[in-house]
Amino acid sequence: MTPSTDSRQEPHFWTLDPLRDGRWDDLVASHPQASVFHEGGWLHALAKTYGYRPLVLTSTEPGKALSNGIVFCEVKSWLTGIRLVSLPFSDHAEPLLDQSGSLSELSDWMRTNCRRHGWKYIELRPLVWPGTSECPLEATQSFWIHTLDLTVPLEKIFCNLHKACVQRRIRRAERAQLIYERGCSEGLVDDFCRLLAMTRKRHQLPPQPRAWFDNLVERMSPNAEIRLARKDGHAIAALFALQHRRTVVYKYGCSDEQFHHLGAMPMLIWKMIEESKMAGVEQIDFGRTDLDNDGLIEFKDRLGTTRRRLTYFRYQPGAGSKNTLTAYLPFARRLFSVLPTSVSSAVGQLLYRHIG
Repeated sequence: MTPSTDSRQEPHFWTLDPLRDGRWDDLVASHPQASVFHEGGWLHALAKTYGYRPLVLTSTEPGKALSNGIVFCEVKSWLTGIRLVSLPFSDHAEPLLDQSGSLSELSDWMRTNCRRHGWKYIELRPLVWPGTSECPLEATQSFWIHTLDLTVPLEKIFCNLHKACVQRRIRRAERAQLIYERGCSEGLVDDFCRLLAMTRKRHQLPPQPRAWFDNLVERMSPNAEIRLARKDGHAIAALFALQHRRTVVYKYGCSDEQFHHLGAMPMLIWKMIEESKMAGVEQIDFGRTDLDNDGLIEFKDRLGTTRRRLTYFRYQPGAGSKNTLTAYLPFARRLFSVLPTSVSSAVGQLLYRHIG
């Protein structure tokens, strides 16, 4: 590790490799703002699947226990540019800070290293951002993030579910005698990925690479799990969840729409709530939602969740520019909706590393 700023400036910043330096895992295990997206398993999966290079920026000297750190991935793409993102495919990644240093010193590091490394921009995705006028980060995208409090009695959580759209559908699934499975076996990953490909096609998007889910299971099990519903032996709905300490993250959901009337997805979500509550989990993070996705916002609201604004910030030297892929998105969505699943999956394998 080498200092990242001029030796005459205070404080120094150093970078470290979180996949090799065990001090990062220690910080994640102890810091109150750490999440599943900070974990080494998540970073390993990002690196192995997409070829990103994780790094941590810290003011802690080499050889000492980390007291702070901001984790990034360097994304190198000939299509969308070279940039530093905290973190790709992560709904949020709070900077794990202490009381040392200031935003102005972090700003100096960003200015210097954007020029030095040719980064198009540096992006942070904090749940809460204490930015001030001295910081050059500018707000870019905003989303809603939904969370469900599990510290209240289970009966109250159920009562807060929308009666017609959630409670009744859970009862409908019970009457349909759906088979429920939970785990991370290869067979469950197979079924999940098949349902995911169907769902992404409905949404006119390519599915994430199968390797992404294999790597998450390999690196994060038993804290990465699939919950799946079957009818007459057929997989009809599934969700993929991750756990960090007392928070469960609902990360991916998918289903076969011809069986939607059976209420499989509400049943799976309720199973996740029940089992998480029993295991001492205090919160379920239902992830980010685009501000204009009224259907998904309404669905998450009906689960009795609380929503708040989530905003991403960038340091972007010079004039901002749109992502190279943005201009082609309407055409691409129409194409993905008609491509065979095998072709769409291959396209996803090629594209996802460029859009992290």
